[in-house]
Amino acid sequence: MTVRHVCPLCEATCGLELTLDGDRVVSVRGDADDVFSKGFVCPKGVAIGDLHHDPARLRAPLVRVDGELREATWDEAFDRIREGLRTVIGESGPNAVALYLGNPNSHNVTSTFYLPALVRALATRYRFSASTVDQMPQQVALGLMYGTELSVPVPDIDRTDLFVVIGGNPLVSNGSLMTVPDMPGRVRALRARGGRMIVVDPVRTRTAAAADEHLAIRPGTDVLLLAAMVNVLFAEGLVTMGAAEPWVRQEEVFRVGELLSAFTPEAVSDPTGLSASAIVTLAREVATAESAAVYGRMGTSTSALNVAGEPTSFGTLASWLIALLNLLTGNLDRPGGVMFPLPPAGGPTTFGEPGRGRGVRIPGSQRTRVRGLPSALGEFPVAALAEEIDTPDPDTGERVRALITVAGNPVVSTPDADRLELALGELDLLICLDAYVTETSRHADVILPAPSPLARDHYDVVFASLAVRNTARWSPAVFPLGETERDEGETLLRLAAIAASVVNGVPEPTVEQMDDLVAFEVARRVGDPAELLAAVAPRRGVPRLLDLSLRGGPYADLDLAALEAAPAGVDLGPLTARMPEVLRTPTGRIEVFPEPIVDEIARLVDALPRVSVPDLALVGRRQLRTNNSWLRTLPRLAGGSSRATLQVHPDDAERAGVGAKAVAVLTSDSGSVEVVVEVTDAVRPGVVCLPHGWSQADAWTADATRGPNVNVLTPATGMDPLSGTAVLNAVPVTLTAR
Repeated sequence: MTVRHVCPLCEATCGLELTLDGDRVVSVRGDADDVFSKGFVCPKGVAIGDLHHDPARLRAPLVRVDGELREATWDEAFDRIREGLRTVIGESGPNAVALYLGNPNSHNVTSTFYLPALVRALATRYRFSASTVDQMPQQVALGLMYGTELSVPVPDIDRTDLFVVIGGNPLVSNGSLMTVPDMPGRVRALRARGGRMIVVDPVRTRTAAAADEHLAIRPGTDVLLLAAMVNVLFAEGLVTMGAAEPWVRQEEVFRVGELLSAFTPEAVSDPTGLSASAIVTLAREVATAESAAVYGRMGTSTSALNVAGEPTSFGTLASWLIALLNLLTGNLDRPGGVMFPLPPAGGPTTFGEPGRGRGVRIPGSQRTRVRGLPSALGEFPVAALAEEIDTPDPDTGERVRALITVAGNPVVSTPDADRLELALGELDLLICLDAYVTETSRHADVILPAPSPLARDHYDVVFASLAVRNTARWSPAVFPLGETERDEGETLLRLAAIAASVVNGVPEPTVEQMDDLVAFEVARRVGDPAELLAAVAPRRGVPRLLDLSLRGGPYADLDLAALEAAPAGVDLGPLTARMPEVLRTPTGRIEVFPEPIVDEIARLVDALPRVSVPDLALVGRRQLRTNNSWLRTLPRLAGGSSRATLQVHPDDAERAGVGAKAVAVLTSDSGSVEVVVEVTDAVRPGVVCLPHGWSQADAWTADATRGPNVNVLTPATGMDPLSGTAVLNAVPVTLTAR
């Protein structure tokens, strides 16, 4: 038997063709008929059957008894949660509970629809997520300019003539804030039509190796390069805004040119390690190409500029400068440039009045208790999580006493990991919704198992807002839930019901009542609730919510029935111009120069003469066969290119007195780890590269899948002030022989 399913393991969202023998997956290959991926698949997708059958994957709740996690019934697990939340909230209030949401929630239609109910029910201001170790600077910068957290113009990769990648590796990440299956094939097509790809990265990544030109910049200095490129546009009269010009205030554009005047190519050449002529040439190429798209990712969002010996982030400013380059070269909202997708199930750029909205408020109105760090887009910097747990108020004793994690492993994924792991031991209650016992969930009081991706329905709600082509694909569950398993939506709604009862002192709602409330809210947001709810009856759960969203979405006659009739998906065509209806700013214009950016430019101007280059800087790397902190334990994905080695340039290896395969010690101001050295010229001198997502913990990993946790070395300080995003790259380190 053969069935189709869309892979939910990374942003590529590839269509899969699964061959089944009864209740077993016997083979997986790319679905050649899929309207988006057209047969492409990466190793993670091929291993989805292994994930489903993995004996280590949890099938029943675990509850801590006498210090050990033991299998329990769902009723026992929820009773423990009720008891724990009643104690913590009853004694200290809702803000004594924190919520951490991991990256997989963005890939999960169930989480997308039901997590907001849990967030509201908990009524806590302590919300954290993986966003502040990832993409938050881009969401903040673009939200300020265009109006929402998902106002993300993506490269129109299928039609561009010049693709400039800064601090990203899309051939390995399969896209990131850019949903793009078969990136290798799309790069080949770019070259076949006479286009070019230029990569700016301190490491010769797989993407850099495939590029027409690779500029090996020094880590953390992307913001200086970008400022200099904008400077060149003004100095040489290359500014043109094309179709976006009617929605721009010219006085703001002139002000940008004035404030960036200090960042000449000559002024940034030494710290970036790039010649002034190379910087000028790159700016000219972007400005004069028939079409161009500038794209930045982790390197621009999470790197530190070393200022007077202290690493500090300018992630939001760098993200704004990328958006500015695309705007000022006339490449915004036009084919071959960067364009706004039109998500079929709707999203922030389709809700409300077209062309006008509330915009975003940065910094947010909330502050953390210990350091007074501001919120961004409704959440706090995860770099502050440990201190909010382990630092009680000296007068009141107030602190975070309980933590709920959903599909997250912050011990491996977030900064100053050793401190956070110790802090978890000071919690009164740790609840984890996860598929595995992980480095984080092994400390839990209760683990609620998440089902296999093949045992739940799938639709890419979030990634449709980031896709390089407009499509819609629905994948019903391949397998039923196991005897002891529960639907993830039911789990989230039960947690929300318990929280609502405890926080408000009311009888606990049923899961069905909670589901009806969520459905009413979805219907109300997109149209007439009574009419829409009647139209989708008798559907319930995720199918009902998705059908409501599609019916209220931007495509006429597209509903869930249409997707059910098209198992390979519905192709809705290439990206199209969406200005000005896509804007959700209060003015109805592009906010070229949002006020929070003014202070960031002043901060960068002040930093420029004090920028220093550390002797050795640590950067991370993504690996094709892993997915952040998980999947590396599956035998099919273990080994190969996924190795937890420290890449070191030959000159730096000789200086440190370490050779290939030697065990060495890597140290930062935050901690120290042992590493296995890989000597290679893929990294530039002065740079070492260690993959993220690995751990030495023995909770769920075999010897072959252990490795140093890079976040033992990353600091909880120096974060980007507007987005709260932590410094994960360009961290000063020392390397010594063991």
